[in-house]
Amino acid sequence: MRSHSEWFPEALLFLLYVPEHVDFNPPAVSCDCLAHVYGNAADHPDRVRRYPSDMTDAEWAAGRPLLPVPAWFQGRGGRPEGYCHRQLLDAIRYLVAGGISWRAMPADFPAWARVYAFFRRWREHGLIAEFHDRLRGTLREREGREAEPTAGIIDA
Repeated sequence: MRSHSEWFPEALLFLLYVPEHVDFNPPAVSCDCLAHVYGNAADHPDRVRRYPSDMTDAEWAAGRPLLPVPAWFQGRGGRPEGYCHRQLLDAIRYLVAGGISWRAMPADFPAWARVYAFFRRWREHGLIAEFHDRLRGTLREREGREAEPTAGIIDA
């Protein structure tokens, strides 16, 4: 009877077995938003960024730390979001850029009702203006100016 090494020469063993451990389903999070890291956003599939209104990785990296912290994250109640914050913001940007109605939201975004609920909650709590002010302040400081403007021009 032949031994194992006669049937499978050592040179062919690497074709049958991976020489080191390979993690086919790594636990890495696809997005670094709070809903993915601590919430339930991993239950919903990622989407391919395909629209001109989608945030670039650089825009997301600059805007993510400026997002308001959800109440559930601070222990003030509520439950973690089930949708990626980046996807929700991309959906709102798509809506604003295209001037479409909520119900005409493309199917690759979260459901229009979820996006609208997110937007409405932010609007009711003044978080849209706060986020805008934070972005403006960060941009002004990056340009070497004061975070708050001292004058404004209104053109009708």
